[in-house]
Amino acid sequence: MADATATAAFWSEARHLAVENKLTLVAGLILVGLCVLAIGGAAMAPYDPLTTDVSATLKGPSLAHWFGTDALGRDLLSRVIVATRLDLGMAVGAVALSFLCGTTLGAVGGYLGGWADGLIGRVMDTIMAFPLFVLAMGIVAALGNSVANIVLATAIINLPFYARFARAEVNVRRELTYVDAARMGGNAPARVLARHIVPNILPTMAVQASLNLGWAILNAAGLSFIGLGVRPPMPEWGIMVSEGASYIISGEWWTFAFPGFALVLAVFCFNLIGDGLRDLIDPRRRT
Repeated sequence: MADATATAAFWSEARHLAVENKLTLVAGLILVGLCVLAIGGAAMAPYDPLTTDVSATLKGPSLAHWFGTDALGRDLLSRVIVATRLDLGMAVGAVALSFLCGTTLGAVGGYLGGWADGLIGRVMDTIMAFPLFVLAMGIVAALGNSVANIVLATAIINLPFYARFARAEVNVRRELTYVDAARMGGNAPARVLARHIVPNILPTMAVQASLNLGWAILNAAGLSFIGLGVRPPMPEWGIMVSEGASYIISGEWWTFAFPGFALVLAVFCFNLIGDGLRDLIDPRRRT
C-alpha cells in the first residue's frame, strides 16, 4: 500500500510539473517525436537516404524535397530522419555504458575507501587531465572510426562524471542508520551497496545521465564533423553539417541548417528533460 501511494504521489507530482513548466512538457513531446523517428527510421523517410540523383543536386526546400537536397541529390529530410536512430543510439549507448561503469566504480570507491578509493580516484583524475574531446579524438583515431569505437570513446570521457558523483553520494550515505542496520544484519559489503545504497542514489544519477545525453550527441556529431566519426555515406547529423558547411558562402543554407537544427533540437530536449527530472526529484531546486 505504501509503495502504491508513493508511486501515485510521484506521478501526481510529474503531472503538476508538466502543467507548471511548459518547457518540460514541450521537451517531453520532442523526445517522443525523436523516439518515433528513431524507431520508424527508413520506413518513415520519403526517399532512400543513400540514393543519389545528379539532376536534383543542391535543390532548395520544395514540396518534393521539404529540406532540399545535398550535393549528390540525396533528400535531406530522409537523411535527417534516418540519422536520428544512429545519433540517439550512439548517445544512449555511450551514456548507459559510462553510467553503469562509473556508478559501480564510484560506489565501490566511496564505500570501501582506502586504496580502492585512491586507485579509482587516480584513474578518474588521469582521464580528466586531458581535454575530453581531444581524448575522444585520440581514442577513435587509435581504434578506428567505427560506431562501436565512438560509443566507447564517448563513454570513457564521461566516466569521471558518474564515478565522482556516485562516490560523493555513497560517502554521504554509508554511515547512515539504515546502512549500519544492514551491516549488523550480516549483509556483505557488496549486498549493502547493491540493495541499500545504490538504489537510493539512482534517481539523482538518472538526472545526471539525462543531462549528459545531449553532450554525448554533440560529442558524436563533433567527431563526425572533423572526420573521425561515422563514415559517409551513412546518414549522421554531424557528417551532414560538415558536408553542408562548404556551401555556406555559395548560399545553399539548407544543406547544413536542417541537420544542425535537428542536432540543436535533440540537445535542447535532453537538457530541458534533465532540468525537469531534477525538479521532480528535488522540489527545492524549482525555479
